[in-house]
Amino acid sequence: MKEVIEYIDSNKGKYIEELKEFLRIPSISTLPENNKDMQRAAQFVADKLKDAGLNRVEIFQTEGHPLVYGEWLGSPGKPTVLIYGHYDVQPVDPIELWSSPPFEPTIVGDNIFARGATDDKGQVYMHIKSVESFFKTKGSLPLNVKFIIEGEEEIGSNNLSIFIKNNVELLKSDAVLISDTALFAPGVPTITYGLRGLCYMEVEVTGPSRDLHSGTFGGGVPNPINVLAKMISQLVDKEGRIKIDGFYDDVLKLSKKERENFKALKFSEKQWAKEIGLKHLTGEKGYTTLERIWARPTLDCNGILGGFTGQGAKTVIPSKATAKISMRLVPHQDPNKIEKLFTKYIKKIAPKEVSVKVTSLHGGYPVITPLEDKATIAGAKAMQLAFGKKTVFMREGGSIPIVVEFANRLKASPVLMGLGLNTENLHSPNEHFNLNHFQLGIKSSAYFMDEYSMNASPQKK
Repeated sequence: MKEVIEYIDSNKGKYIEELKEFLRIPSISTLPENNKDMQRAAQFVADKLKDAGLNRVEIFQTEGHPLVYGEWLGSPGKPTVLIYGHYDVQPVDPIELWSSPPFEPTIVGDNIFARGATDDKGQVYMHIKSVESFFKTKGSLPLNVKFIIEGEEEIGSNNLSIFIKNNVELLKSDAVLISDTALFAPGVPTITYGLRGLCYMEVEVTGPSRDLHSGTFGGGVPNPINVLAKMISQLVDKEGRIKIDGFYDDVLKLSKKERENFKALKFSEKQWAKEIGLKHLTGEKGYTTLERIWARPTLDCNGILGGFTGQGAKTVIPSKATAKISMRLVPHQDPNKIEKLFTKYIKKIAPKEVSVKVTSLHGGYPVITPLEDKATIAGAKAMQLAFGKKTVFMREGGSIPIVVEFANRLKASPVLMGLGLNTENLHSPNEHFNLNHFQLGIKSSAYFMDEYSMNASPQKK
């Protein structure tokens, strides 16, 4: 590996200039006026995969934005790793809050500022350069590699989901390497091995057939806002436990090793609270903050609407009130089952003087990779070699539904080797990426290929 790492070190400046070229493409997937830029970004990725040394590269057009596929399968008997990422980015609004033009990459200190720098162009490009480093120094890869880089991650990955379903054999692999998550802290090598799922519901309470004068009718009719507020208050108890019948039946408990890993992380609850403007934290009794946000299910009201919300006063009893409620799920909870349990419980606690409608808006499964998985072990060893310090393990409180699809449809182990930081303004003005992490990411990717090739066997067909 010495030659490979030396090659990566000697080409640092070249990598940054190429990344700048990538970042200049305004590949905003949600805006129709950027459709040509999406095609241009896909072509850029395809060209760079060819330049890196892959012998098959293809752009697949979809009903939305293109998918870029690449492969090199010249290591028979060795495992296959599928590398996933996305070239699309978020809109830049509000533009006036940017310190430099969002699509003119600007380096300040160790950071490169541009839309897509950390989410996800910088992280995708690490793997392309990692592959290139092997071909330039050894003429081949130590294992088989496939790439699938999409242009719709920021708008739901609908066409990638269809593509995976229809192309299982093409994408067949032993592990899926993904860099679209974060390091636990700057300079700390991190493997994310678990993601929470999601069950997102809407509850609509209807009382009278029309809005009513609160003086004429107040005290004699049910107020949907009051009723809905009382119902929401019955969803979680004083100790932070969700009261829905059967909600915890399938929850995978934290292992002793996981709790020890979390405890070993240098996490300050006091500092974390201060950073988000709070004096005190709260949550389910008996668990630390990291355990609550990474490995325990939660229920939150994300929005509530009803009655008069404009300036000034209007004395009205509304006809309807609506709340949007999300539940973050942990392994092995099923969003479809939770949806049914939630609906049943809401109907149970709803007073008879109102009618209640419950609608499912969105759902996604949680995912977890065993710490003993060979791909996870290889990822941790790779990052340790690149960073020169021991890798830490964490879960992520959010959801990445496409990871679940890879795991379930391809039967491949996901390895979440993120190199970004949650403080790098992804989705916000002044998004940036630490260039030291960028370079360490290229090395981590290269070490992963070497480590995984030596310690894993390909799936049996």
